[in-house]
Amino acid sequence: MVFKKITLIGSSTESFDDAVDDAVDRAEATLENVHWVEVEEMGVEIATADEREYQAEVEVAFQLED
Repeated sequence: MVFKKITLIGSSTESFDDAVDDAVDRAEATLENVHWVEVEEMGVEIATADEREYQAEVEVAFQLED
């Protein structure tokens, strides 16, 4: 088996958990064979946002087809 990893950044105005879910939901909707997700970093955008925007950077690993 061979896996590929990509980095996604999810966001939410509610929480870090929701930001992670945002990234995971997008990965599952657009990629096949998603096996795991690793949360790399978390941050809050406050400078240009009207309200706090929670962000989660995640690495998504998915299996490549043969």
